[in-house]
Amino acid sequence: MYKLNGIVIGITLFLALFIINFNAFAISPETEQLLKLLEKKNIITDMEAADMRQEMEFSSQAGDKKAYETKLAGLLGKWADKIHPGACIEVEASYEDNNFHDPSKRDTDTSDLVLATVEIGFDVDIAKHVKASLFFLYEEDETDFDVDQGIITIDGADVVPLYVDLGKMYIPFGRFESHFIRDPLTLELGETNESAAVGGFRNDLLELSVGAFNGDIDETGKGSNHIDNYLASACFTLPETTVPDLNLTAGISWVSNIADSDGLQDLIEEIAVENNVPATTKNHIDGFNAFIIASFMDRFFFNAEYLGAMHHIEMDSFDEGESYKPEAWTIELAYGVTDSLNLAVCYEGSNDLDVLLPKKQFGGVVSYELFKYTSVAFEYLYGKFENKDTRHLMTTQLAIEF
Repeated sequence: MYKLNGIVIGITLFLALFIINFNAFAISPETEQLLKLLEKKNIITDMEAADMRQEMEFSSQAGDKKAYETKLAGLLGKWADKIHPGACIEVEASYEDNNFHDPSKRDTDTSDLVLATVEIGFDVDIAKHVKASLFFLYEEDETDFDVDQGIITIDGADVVPLYVDLGKMYIPFGRFESHFIRDPLTLELGETNESAAVGGFRNDLLELSVGAFNGDIDETGKGSNHIDNYLASACFTLPETTVPDLNLTAGISWVSNIADSDGLQDLIEEIAVENNVPATTKNHIDGFNAFIIASFMDRFFFNAEYLGAMHHIEMDSFDEGESYKPEAWTIELAYGVTDSLNLAVCYEGSNDLDVLLPKKQFGGVVSYELFKYTSVAFEYLYGKFENKDTRHLMTTQLAIEF
């Protein structure tokens, strides 16, 4: 996004300099640089650039500069219409109070102020049936500023409702809808960011997709670096005219190796390092997800989701017979008091995740839109873990999104 903005700003400056410092008898150096940049970025062809140089020289000699000024502005405007930028910045202040069940451990409390999220990106309409998306993400203390998604999409548009997505993406396993500041437990367990190929059928009623990718967690004793992870998903959206004021979306998805999710991958790699063994599992473990999202009159909201492993995960570092079958679920209710003020409550939980995620968690959040694209929220969550440790977590967030 920064690179794109630099290009656009640079082009604008060149154009302004060209107009202000117009030379009545020749193409100015600024204009020549602008043409070269347009050629380099494939906005115009070499032949179009040559024609424009000739036309500009002729027009300048005749004292008529408006013709090619208009032509240049038209080219830039036409390209800008194809670019759809977006950004999100979130600053969070939090307080966490941890109470340990083990009497040998001392209770702790911490507070922090962080730049929780910076996400910048854009979608580009390259040509009919071809689109591209590029997004960068930074999360303080968690993620360096890097490419979060880079996707090329080829679709049938008005010809046939089929599509193919290629690149780095969040695979269609789980929906993770939430009104809260903190991510739902289902996302913490199952979100998977990989370079993948996903294709399928999509219209206003139904979306079906299948895909494949090369995961980072392989099976013990088998070669690595193979495209041997697969996924499938189905999502249904109720037509708006079916029930007045009711919006409803429901879906299911499957992945051939849930151990490759971002959360479990980090956990498995950590266990592997501690035990000096490869970060592999004895077998790929299927994962399953189901969700439902509903709203009524755009004021009452409900969403529920389940995500988990379909079999037990086993590693070489585990004792004989030891295995885990992680799963997580979440339920949320929200109410739009006004167009600006929203209230929400949640109840969620997990199994076989030790201290990674709470076994039970509930809480509430209040959010308010201060200005256009600007909101503030306050959230409280109480969590209890499998080892009976408890946690109180309070978070305040100021966010802009456009």
